[in-house]
Amino acid sequence: MDNQEFLRYKDGLAAHDFKVIEPILHQFNRHLTLRTFVGGGYELDAADETLWTILWSNKVALGLIRKSAFPNITRWFNYLEKTYPQVQKEAQVRQTELKATTAAALDKSGGRYSIKLQDAENGLVTRFPPEPSGYLHIGHAKAAFLNDYFAHDAFSGSMILRFDDTNPKKERQEFEDSIIHDLSLLGIKSQKVTYTSDYFQQLYELCQKLISDGNAYAEDTDPEVQKDDRRNRLASECRDRPPSESLAIFEQMRAGTEFGQKHCIRARIAFDSSNGSLRDPIIYRFPRWETGETPQPHHRTGWKWHIYPTYDFACPLVDSIEGVTHALRTTEYADRNEQYYWFLKALDLRHVYLWDFARINFIRTFLSKRKLLKVVDTGRVDGWDDPRMPTVRGILRRGLTVEALREFMLKQGPSRNVVSMDWTVLWAMNKKVIDPVTPRHTAVLSQDAVLVTIRGGPNVPWHESRPKHPKNPSVGTKMLKFASQLHIDQEDAASFGENEEITLLSWGNAFVRQIAKSDTGIVREVQCELYPDGDFKKTHKKIHWLADGGLAEAELWEFDYLLLKDSLEKTDRLEDYLNPVTAKRTEAKIDSNASELSEGSIIQLERKGYFRVDKPVGKGPGGKAVLFKIPTGGSKA
Repeated sequence: MDNQEFLRYKDGLAAHDFKVIEPILHQFNRHLTLRTFVGGGYELDAADETLWTILWSNKVALGLIRKSAFPNITRWFNYLEKTYPQVQKEAQVRQTELKATTAAALDKSGGRYSIKLQDAENGLVTRFPPEPSGYLHIGHAKAAFLNDYFAHDAFSGSMILRFDDTNPKKERQEFEDSIIHDLSLLGIKSQKVTYTSDYFQQLYELCQKLISDGNAYAEDTDPEVQKDDRRNRLASECRDRPPSESLAIFEQMRAGTEFGQKHCIRARIAFDSSNGSLRDPIIYRFPRWETGETPQPHHRTGWKWHIYPTYDFACPLVDSIEGVTHALRTTEYADRNEQYYWFLKALDLRHVYLWDFARINFIRTFLSKRKLLKVVDTGRVDGWDDPRMPTVRGILRRGLTVEALREFMLKQGPSRNVVSMDWTVLWAMNKKVIDPVTPRHTAVLSQDAVLVTIRGGPNVPWHESRPKHPKNPSVGTKMLKFASQLHIDQEDAASFGENEEITLLSWGNAFVRQIAKSDTGIVREVQCELYPDGDFKKTHKKIHWLADGGLAEAELWEFDYLLLKDSLEKTDRLEDYLNPVTAKRTEAKIDSNASELSEGSIIQLERKGYFRVDKPVGKGPGGKAVLFKIPTGGSKA
């Protein structure tokens, strides 16, 4: 943390206005995600004491901390309180002695991540290198957040967004555009956007050098024979081909001649290595089009190139060329680290440090781009942004907040332990983010809704202003309508007994005087009598209701997992385990205040859960609003 950042926290956390302090608390909570102490070091310093004292003396902030509204701040605050009792003892004195010079106590180099990155003090450059062959999913989000965190929060550095566009068979401009857009949704900013295709000529020349130095050769052995030879650690018959001959073939490959198309280029490393990635890997090849497929031009370079470098060859070279200092990648690449360093050394390129972290998996979820593309193309979902999809767009559309997603991913950290997470953990974390700031609304299910006539109710409807959130006045107010006719849920009405005393929430008590039912036992109408002297503490049934007239209509959608089993085995067919029913729609009436909601708003419908507004009133089918239910970490998705 630098001085400017410390001063921003110091001034912001001192505010007693919730509207002012809330965004600062969110930022400070994010800052503490992977830190025990504010400065990132290993012991208490002046910054911790100063900020702790400010929060301790701020009733608004302290109340939120005690309620764990910002879990990382609560963890830090309680730890200091228990471990360093002198902090609290000195707080009363310190809060009158705060000076701007306290910022000087911060050591900029102390803001470090808990792991040791080599030479990070000299500047750090990371890169996020997605292939534009699909939309970003939640697995990519972890890599993106970690690279962003290392570059911008843990160290003073930068991050490169590089598109690994070396396979024209799979890549589309649509996917490239979507990745840029989705990273912006996540609040991840790169200092520059580059493409592996920017370096095709340079990579071609580096491959020529590798061949000239005897470190690569042209190969025309049948692909299946190559595969068997690598598995059996046998040398290729082409391995000792003279460099001049391989260079000539490489020229034929670039020209795309019929003779050239029979070849690929392999690195000459160690055919008999115990590490399979070192057994003379392919580094240049033609795209393999399936029978019946029409060859496609590269979406950026067109038909200029017929051959393309492999990811394993291009990645270390471009990392070095672009100035990347630390390449973070998942542990699935760990056995290729030795290969990565071999290419840099063989070509005398600048060294790059590697750090492996575990990829993240979720139960009853598949992240394979091929499988995701399949459910999109076959219509099992409505697109890449379908709320049932594990894509960034899908989960945000379902109601996950960026703050919760970032916090969740950073808490996983750069661990190398592969984990399979339960979605409920993430959704529970999301609930903690949205609950303190989410406005409350009332809804009644349209199916078999019951009309209630209130004896003693107003002859003319009237309105009162009420808070949108019972514990957070900064959320604003709404108008509550009172009338002599109300709508309530069938479930509530079916539980009534005649002459039973109930509580109409936000109004008062009433006696149930008459209940009219259909032949099938469905309650059709209820008559109640207001009882102004009633005590809500003595009633067992507290009823939500809506005054008749001017109500908004909405579709409430709830979604389930796409898979029927926790994880797919390699031998499992996707089609055999797709959940046949993954969406449920319910019609509802909502209070008229909902007409003011905009797309993306998050609300709580009392007793029905949290919802994200996918389509506002007037924009959905028949003018209805469309609301997606947000999971909260319970047993259901």
